[in-house]
Amino acid sequence: MKNLLLVICVLILLCSPTSNAQEPKINWLTFEQLEDSLRVQKKKVFISFNADWCVFCKKMKKTSFKNKTIISILNKEYYAVEMNAESKDTIVFDGVSYINENLGKSRRPTHQIPLLLASRNNKPFSLPVHIFLDKNFKITQRYFEYLSPKKLIEILSQ
Repeated sequence: MKNLLLVICVLILLCSPTSNAQEPKINWLTFEQLEDSLRVQKKKVFISFNADWCVFCKKMKKTSFKNKTIISILNKEYYAVEMNAESKDTIVFDGVSYINENLGKSRRPTHQIPLLLASRNNKPFSLPVHIFLDKNFKITQRYFEYLSPKKLIEILSQ
């Protein structure tokens, strides 16, 4: 009986789809890694700012950022950076230290980097934010919204 149970278990494991198969993922970088990568090879940059409480940020992680076409385009044509907009970390980029000056001052303290890259005149900072930069690190597009897989593919294909 034990042998039969063992054989059944082994057959189930062999016949089931492999759970070890790696799903493709976006090669997310930190700002420090981005700086190193840009020194080696210039490339377009995609930056996504999010926060733990942001519903649309979570939705993008489950939909758009799991889409194989999006993953392929971002990994081949862009350096992709993901950052929690409320990070408490000091980030050094291009010799400058950036901090979250709003810690303890705000219910949702926003780090300097997203404020510098994603502030809009006469509008409060809001998430999610997605920023596209060209090979010369100049902002070409900014989106302050949920980007569905279809819309993000359209943007990436331009």
